[in-house]
Amino acid sequence: MPPRDKNSCPGCRRPSGIDRRKFISYCSKGAALAAGSFLLKPGLGAAEKFALVDFTSRSVKKQVKVRLLFALHRLVQNQPDWPNVGFDFSMVIKKYTETLIKRLPSFDFLTATSSGPEETRRIIAKDLENGVDGYVVFQLNCWNQVIQPVVETGRPVIYVDFQFGGSGGFLVYTANYLRKQQPNLGFIASSDFEQVIAAVQALEEIKRLDHQVNFSELIKKIRMARTPSPNYLKCYPDYLNLLSAEETIYRLKNSPILLFRDARGGENFSLMGVPVLNLPFSELNRAWQEADRGEAREIAETWWNRASLIQGVKFSEVENSAAMYLGMKALLKKYDARAITINCLGGFYGGHLQAYPCLGFHELNNQGLVGACEADLRSTATMLSFGLMTQGRPGYISDPVIDTSRRQIIYAHCVASNRVFGPHGPDNPIEILTHSEDRQGASVRSILPSGYLTTSLQIDPQKEEILLHQAKAVGNSSDDRACRTKLVAEPIGDIEKLFREWDEWGWHRVTFYGDLKKPAYELAESFGWKVKEEA
Repeated sequence: MPPRDKNSCPGCRRPSGIDRRKFISYCSKGAALAAGSFLLKPGLGAAEKFALVDFTSRSVKKQVKVRLLFALHRLVQNQPDWPNVGFDFSMVIKKYTETLIKRLPSFDFLTATSSGPEETRRIIAKDLENGVDGYVVFQLNCWNQVIQPVVETGRPVIYVDFQFGGSGGFLVYTANYLRKQQPNLGFIASSDFEQVIAAVQALEEIKRLDHQVNFSELIKKIRMARTPSPNYLKCYPDYLNLLSAEETIYRLKNSPILLFRDARGGENFSLMGVPVLNLPFSELNRAWQEADRGEAREIAETWWNRASLIQGVKFSEVENSAAMYLGMKALLKKYDARAITINCLGGFYGGHLQAYPCLGFHELNNQGLVGACEADLRSTATMLSFGLMTQGRPGYISDPVIDTSRRQIIYAHCVASNRVFGPHGPDNPIEILTHSEDRQGASVRSILPSGYLTTSLQIDPQKEEILLHQAKAVGNSSDDRACRTKLVAEPIGDIEKLFREWDEWGWHRVTFYGDLKKPAYELAESFGWKVKEEA
């Protein structure tokens, strides 16, 4: 018999879809809304794709006409992505629209959704005919390129992150515009909608001044005025036992990485002196098949009993994950390797893999080895280098989210160790949940310790640079959107500067507990590289 079921909500359902008539009804219920309807548009299908027609209040003379543009795949998400499959954006759009209409009655808000640049250009063509004064673009999903054609209009644009939904695209696209010093784009990255309202109010001032103001700087002042001052940033003592940079580099050359990127595999190669074995999915799947199921069951029982909460995951799936762990460990032994990184989503959705590696990565990282997500070699190299240098401390790959209203950065992913001080250090609580984006398989929420200094890094051998910032861990977020583990931290330094590197370095960062600033400089010097501090 399997261990006692600790599922807290068996049979949980994904949010259901919403039809056109229901959505119109939702939009018409707000007291501030006089009318609401849809124009069905070509593209993804009438049931999924909408452009919301203008909401107009008849009692107040309108002074500023603003297009609210929501960047998303579909109204009800039908694919794995942030925030998660099945997510219903209709209530988010309704809430934001109603709030702006109620709070800013002198504005004329026109509302639409768009999934990409061509659809956006069609909306813009009508807007320019109708004399739209400015735009508010909400990035609801990550990579819909809606902001780009809007910025090209030259009209004032407020770019808003729907946190744990569109944050990746938001950070990458924003950094690119900051690099270009784009004068008509201002951005808001905040969990406090009051910041959005204040930014929208600035469109009235811009119109009054006939656009003779740098809009980007104006919104920056609004954002910074609402960013709190640094809190108490002194951290608990955390003593590191470090190898020298020279010893670290020597060990790197004898610590191969196993790369599972696709079904083909390919030629082996070297990355900063580290051998990389480029293997096909079939070899990993075979190792999973050959894993001892009795041993897998014992490991699964250990994980099951370790977890403080198990939700939406059957014991059989945890067993399946344990078999994948045993397969990965057997391959590490076969090739005398120290690290493994897998294109897990591509392998799983393509039918090449039958189990997620999340719990297996968690266990490998707890042992001082490296299990790295998404076949991300830069992050794997970062985890490997500083894991060796700290003699076993695990790195934590994440997709960060920045919240200026709380002066915080949130490091989110579905894999994390619970031995952040190394294999022989204390452990922290974990929960076993489904993988967040598709609500399948099994993954880990690690409740990471607060009060300690963290160093987030990324190594880029091509740039010959190491990127870093530091932050104090202050808590964990249990928000159901996006990835399961969410370490909340307060950056040390300039949070505004922290928006500037995502376009050139990508979304991932690797977070370690401990002060690794000096060791990073020493490692860079030994390689003949540079260090870039992003905060």
